[in-house]
Amino acid sequence: MKKLLALLLVLALVFSLAACASTTEQTNTNTSDTTDSSDTAETSDTSDTAETDGETETAPAGDYKVAMICDSSISDGGWGMSCYNAMVDAAAKYGWATEVSDSIDQSAYYESIVAYCSLGYDLIYAPGNQYTDAVLQAAEEYPDVCFALLNGGEDTPAQAVNGNVTSLLPDATQVGWIAGALAGLMTETGTIAFIGGMELDTTKGKYEGYKEAAAYVGEQNGKTVTTLDCVYTNSFSASDKGIEFANAMMDQGADVFFGDASAVDSGARQAIDERNKANGSVTIYDIAQPSDLLGQNECIIGSQVTDNASLVGLCMEAVQNGTFGGEVIYGTMQNGALSAGAVSDLVPAEKQDLYQEYIQQMIDGTFMQ
Repeated sequence: MKKLLALLLVLALVFSLAACASTTEQTNTNTSDTTDSSDTAETSDTSDTAETDGETETAPAGDYKVAMICDSSISDGGWGMSCYNAMVDAAAKYGWATEVSDSIDQSAYYESIVAYCSLGYDLIYAPGNQYTDAVLQAAEEYPDVCFALLNGGEDTPAQAVNGNVTSLLPDATQVGWIAGALAGLMTETGTIAFIGGMELDTTKGKYEGYKEAAAYVGEQNGKTVTTLDCVYTNSFSASDKGIEFANAMMDQGADVFFGDASAVDSGARQAIDERNKANGSVTIYDIAQPSDLLGQNECIIGSQVTDNASLVGLCMEAVQNGTFGGEVIYGTMQNGALSAGAVSDLVPAEKQDLYQEYIQQMIDGTFMQ
């Protein structure tokens, strides 16, 4: 039954790609004298584009192809979008062709992966620990295909019988620290919050890092900071749950939020913006991740930034060199894969200076020592 579903998905992808090619050719014919924003590929299709300084660059198609599967939307303004852009940016650098299937159900992880394997893709990029079982199953059946698992477990590559799986593992504790230090400086109520999508080890690691950094920074600045228990939506796309949970946590006094739930985080920010508007001023804040989203919502005061493009790029390089698989590629503040994004003017200058001091301590390895 699974093989039949995979075959059907392959056929659907083939027809989709053919339709895209036909549409692109027709569009190019009809717009030879005019160029506008309508030439940008839709997010549900083969978006071989990368956003750079507000301009769109087309990734040159080469001999190599990478496909991403994602259970959230690549236009969610958060995790899905950031991970997709990381693939596109890396592909632009190395000259790879790209494809994506987003907003897929958990039951379709394996079939979606196998469909791309059957079409001859060189690298499958799965941005989340939740894809582990599907990746390992497909990796066993397709020994010549390479699989990059973002937030994959340290022991996952060793479980791949063909040695064709690599885990990309940003340091979850450091991710939490970056957000927690800013939350500890900015909370006025002494209560902060965290919303998770699924109860993954990486999400739990981010929560613990956020909680301990906020408590430490708060104590260093003469206040007690408490983090509410982490809540999970069991979904990365239920923005309505983000609204619901954020409202409940604001009612408990939370005035700074951090999340690891993609579109759910967008829902939480919507609720925070609405609460601030009702109160007449911005006094409840959100810290974004994994890209710099300052300006997307009024409540965002900073971001934790993960350079996933560099990690995906290392995978592409290994595929081309024939050295891919069987390893964990770590992302840390020390190697530049993790950093703090721009900080809002809502953060007073003296607190911005303190925040940068804490960030440097994290890089130097002296934070909380």
